[in-house]
Amino acid sequence: MKYFKKLEGEKNYLSPMNAEDAEMYVKWLNDFKTTDGVGHSKNLINIESEREWIEDSLKKGNFNFAIVKLENDELIGNCGIDSIDYTDRHATLGIFIGEEENRSKGYGAEALKLLLDYGFNYLNMHNIMLQVKSFNERAIACYKKVGFKEFGRRRESYFLNGKYYDDVSMDILEDEFKSDYIKNKNV
Repeated sequence: MKYFKKLEGEKNYLSPMNAEDAEMYVKWLNDFKTTDGVGHSKNLINIESEREWIEDSLKKGNFNFAIVKLENDELIGNCGIDSIDYTDRHATLGIFIGEEENRSKGYGAEALKLLLDYGFNYLNMHNIMLQVKSFNERAIACYKKVGFKEFGRRRESYFLNGKYYDDVSMDILEDEFKSDYIKNKNV
């Protein structure tokens, strides 16, 4: 088995990333249907650089996870917590679901809840933020549903297909996130 149920929910689980999945990530990260939503459409990603990024991330002990369906162990996306400041107890979160067929099915929302549970209850964070492009209304609705609140915008800071869009900054505080979502906790 190449995935490990580090953080288990009802529909999916988060596993440490696997360098063997570099080809799938490269497929998604070179697909405008995925990258337009996360703001990486101008980037070119190849298998070698993606494999190196995954391996480097694992060596550094970063908190990047594969999102895997519980029902069939299918890799469907990626999420992680980075830019961690242990003194001020804040961090940044990122997520994407690779295939359109797996979006708007609750996988992303559950992955966010698992990641927030981990960030607040295991990494001892107080504030977790993210950034999203203003045109990505589906993602913004998902983030709000999970409990994120908008705290600012960088106006017209992202150029895509001949038009400028805002970067929307959202965050959530530990006391705004009350629920336990990780099902395989020991205590």
